[in-house]
Amino acid sequence: MAEIGFPVVLDLVDRPCLVVGAGRVASFKIGGLLTARASVTVVAPEAIDTVRSLAERGAITYLARAYEPGEAAEYHFITSATGIPAVDGAVSADAERAGRLINAADDPAHCNVLLPSVARRGPITVAVSTTGTSPALAAWLRRRLEASLPDRIDEAAVLLNRTRAELRVRGISTEDVDFGAIIGPVVDLVAAGALDEAETLAQSLLPDDPPTAP
Repeated sequence: MAEIGFPVVLDLVDRPCLVVGAGRVASFKIGGLLTARASVTVVAPEAIDTVRSLAERGAITYLARAYEPGEAAEYHFITSATGIPAVDGAVSADAERAGRLINAADDPAHCNVLLPSVARRGPITVAVSTTGTSPALAAWLRRRLEASLPDRIDEAAVLLNRTRAELRVRGISTEDVDFGAIIGPVVDLVAAGALDEAETLAQSLLPDDPPTAP
């Protein structure tokens, strides 16, 4: 994996994703995929109780067997977390041949995707990566950033999005509007519970003219 990657946010909703392995590390990967609302299949001869419980609840599909050569090609995104170099390497090679996205836990050499340490607040995602050099440092940085997030930042994001939506309805490019001038005050107002004032300030970006009828 290159030292400098290209950060993206993947839309995995309902997409088939594979986790090879069902231990503690794999369970964290499964949790992240479920948060992203992916359709998760887990392949491993043995599974910890957490993984079995998810399968019993129907949250994931668990196949109690070894990984079969080539099956990575059937999935959109793959994570290999067996801790067995030969297995993780084989999964990675299959995924690469099929042009799929692959993350191998704690094994950057077998990844074309590295997973950052993530904090979520509704639509807000804060992610930190050290490009595989130190996952522990990434987690430490993520905790520092998470602690600094303003209160109710998720509500501020939703409120600002309403203004963006109204601009688009009026045929106005959001790139031509100076959101930067009001974001700080809006965030502060929402954090203080002054939602009406925050809404009024955000709406001040809209032009005075009403939308043009089609």
